[in-house]
Amino acid sequence: MKRSGTEGFELTARPWLRRLLVSRWPQWSLMAVALAFFAYVVLAGFFGTPVGNRNIAITLVWIAWWAALVLVLVPVGGRLWCSICPIPAPGEWLQRGGLMASDGRRTRGLKRRWPRRLRSLWLQNAGFLALALFSAVILTTPRVTAWVLLGLVLLAVAVSLVFERRAFCRYLCPVGGFIGIYALAAPLALRVRDPDVCRTHPTKDCYRGNAQGFGCPWMTYPGTLDRNADCGLCLECLRTCPLDNVTVVLQPLGADLGPRRGRPPLSIDEAYKGFILLAAALVYGAVMMGPWSALKDAAFQVGSGPWFLYAAGLLLLALLLLPGLYLLAAWIGDRLARRPAGGLRRGFLLAATGLIPLGLGGWIAFSLGFLFANGSYVLSTLSDPLGWGWDLLGTAGLAWRPALTGLVPALQGAALVAGLAWATRLTSRAFAETTESRRAALRRAAPVLLLQAALGAALMGVML
Repeated sequence: MKRSGTEGFELTARPWLRRLLVSRWPQWSLMAVALAFFAYVVLAGFFGTPVGNRNIAITLVWIAWWAALVLVLVPVGGRLWCSICPIPAPGEWLQRGGLMASDGRRTRGLKRRWPRRLRSLWLQNAGFLALALFSAVILTTPRVTAWVLLGLVLLAVAVSLVFERRAFCRYLCPVGGFIGIYALAAPLALRVRDPDVCRTHPTKDCYRGNAQGFGCPWMTYPGTLDRNADCGLCLECLRTCPLDNVTVVLQPLGADLGPRRGRPPLSIDEAYKGFILLAAALVYGAVMMGPWSALKDAAFQVGSGPWFLYAAGLLLLALLLLPGLYLLAAWIGDRLARRPAGGLRRGFLLAATGLIPLGLGGWIAFSLGFLFANGSYVLSTLSDPLGWGWDLLGTAGLAWRPALTGLVPALQGAALVAGLAWATRLTSRAFAETTESRRAALRRAAPVLLLQAALGAALMGVML
């Protein structure tokens, strides 16, 4: 494959693959199929059996789809799911005035710009935390799952009719926030071959749109794009660029997690997203896999006194304890390095870089355990999706049976060790590239590496 200017292997150098990606039909067809399954899941949640493990609304979404997302789509494809996600589809089609594109510069709705003060991940962080607090009920109660999914679609429609482009995906979607932060570690990326070509091109069709496609729905200028988190892989810029300067590449793992133009790879809101996701992985592992029945009961008894204690504990861990520990580790590191340039804020953000592989390893371990422990429910509900006594595939009577019970702990352990090793390497590199001397970089990184090791041990303790 051709090597592009982004130091990745250019997939779109293959003419047949480029034609496939430029065509709207493959992407639209996958999105339409996903939307049909989505609608079916919502109907199953409302009208099927209330028993979670007998309703396809639970098994298809929270076992099959979630496992595919965490184990394959995000680690390999980054934001690939966002390119076919059914949640924004109805709103986007209403905004564009059709199911397929016609004139990419003409859209419907009020087309207001998203408020400048809200252009961050803070609303996504709040949305994910809100879902996390009720996750035990959402993951086991079909009707609640249906209401959550339907609510996300209705919110996306409302936002599409008021604001321009995919403001919902960029600033509100809680799942999009999860995908975006971990997409920074993924190899699949959209980039431009030569930024100088974009800089001198006057019409900027990739951002504004033309007769071949719409301007970037994610409100990102491809000419300066250097991170997967800011691109939803919708491929509109691939269609609209008249200079053939946009390409899809496979880049080295974690290429987006190095310092950018001398700045830390994460912003404050992105660092907090990392803290929230790591805290959720720890808590979910303890609730779903741990031996602490009192904790499990508290998570399920929404509105009770124990649940409020559980919710307060999750919020404190995500918003205060983990950030506080990282801030303390960064402060100690700065002291040991005799206050290197950049200050404590810079050290804190550099330290947070390791949250990405560490958290992703935790989520992979959790998803492996959840999938193989509950995967047999997927087979049974495919035969009887609503719990009405059907047996379409002959598997409705399949008894619950965990799979690969001897192998799963080893796979989980490997994922956690790999995540910790990657976090250690990434953190060490981040400090080395932004600190004056090697000795100062080692001193500065040491407290953070010790903290990461402790958190890795905590993940192993609750998962294994």
